[in-house]
Amino acid sequence: MSNKGLQKTLGFSAALSTVVGMVIGGGVFFKPQAIYSATGGAPGLGMLAWVIAGVITIAAGLTAAEVSAAIPKTGGMMIYIKEIYGDRLGFLTGWMQAVLFFPATAAALGVIFAQQAATLIGQSETNMAVVLPIALGIILFLAVLNTVGSKLGGTIQTVATICKLIPLAVIIVFGFINGSGDNSITTPFIGENLSMGAVLGQVLIAALFAYDGWINVGSIAGEMKNPGKDLPKAIVGGLSIVMAVYVVINLAYLWVVPASEMATVSAPASLVAERIFGPMGGKIVTVGILISVFGGLNGYLLTGPRVSYALACEGTLPGSKALCKLNKGGVPSNAIFLMAILACLYALSGQFNLLTDLTIFIIWVFYVLTFIGVMKLRKDQPNLERPYRVPLYPIIPLIAIAGGLFVIVNQLMNNTLVAAGGLIVTAIGLPVYSVMSKKQKNN
Repeated sequence: MSNKGLQKTLGFSAALSTVVGMVIGGGVFFKPQAIYSATGGAPGLGMLAWVIAGVITIAAGLTAAEVSAAIPKTGGMMIYIKEIYGDRLGFLTGWMQAVLFFPATAAALGVIFAQQAATLIGQSETNMAVVLPIALGIILFLAVLNTVGSKLGGTIQTVATICKLIPLAVIIVFGFINGSGDNSITTPFIGENLSMGAVLGQVLIAALFAYDGWINVGSIAGEMKNPGKDLPKAIVGGLSIVMAVYVVINLAYLWVVPASEMATVSAPASLVAERIFGPMGGKIVTVGILISVFGGLNGYLLTGPRVSYALACEGTLPGSKALCKLNKGGVPSNAIFLMAILACLYALSGQFNLLTDLTIFIIWVFYVLTFIGVMKLRKDQPNLERPYRVPLYPIIPLIAIAGGLFVIVNQLMNNTLVAAGGLIVTAIGLPVYSVMSKKQKNN
């Protein structure tokens, strides 16, 4: 679909708010635990990770926006890779998103929602007899809501977006006012007997989950009045605001609770809120955080099924006829339930950090392909119309590629089983594509 039909109404301020709204999610409330656990309870490298991950994300957003503006078609990264590298790799991108990235991320959000809900009702977050039914229930509940129609899903998203900013602001303001400020923020940099390279990879994977969502930034290029001028400013400005918020709220966390203690709890934000406001105030802030996670989960169930629906309509997925159908509400209900079922299966692991490590590793493999694709497209199609060009080319793309490769290689070396699992599930898409392609030709 061309961008010719889109009205160019978005200016800089609208684009800036879109960037911030798409990126800020639940990761900032929960990922400090994984970060400070990896650093051995040391705050220095943990704080630096938020800055490094932010710089990598800004470079990534600036780079991917060029290909997004040059290929203004619906489908996102799957379409970019298909146009640059061919049908097979394009399908593999969609397959990875449909069977792994979207459902496993939804599962992770379902699990962390359930863990926090369990503690809110006085149960242990490790009590799987309570956590798993809540996780599966919330995933299926939102799946059903999204089959009613995209308007309801969009309304939920709007309300949750507003609500997620409240606990952020409350913790930042009252954390600095009521916190002691006695805890160390920069030292020690890393725990004793730990490898800097290995730990840096782990903390970046955790922080990049909190920054994820930037790939959608380029999708607004076709609706901007002046994308060449305003899009890079919106990306740099928006992601810089996100990075500043993440750094400041993590400073606020440390102002109240030491890094060594945050390493031991799944929801550092809730712990900090309880220290600031007491048990009841902490519970109120936790409810705000739950609404934020609820909105994040809804967002994935709103957008993720569109990938499997698109693949099904091309006839490249098993069960394509059923998955390509729309219900009376005009939404791909079968594709929504497919994602929900896969998410429930992943959620049975009960592991938030394991699932997010898995999804961020595999999605960054394809992000790097997209960054390289920007350079390939410049070489192969120099005359292609580009409403926006990445600034400081090729430095910015190379920063994005280098950052992504570091994360990928580090995970392959230090978290081999998780990385291998992601690659195997993705690689299953190759024989699926071959079989379904032959089936299409025979028909």
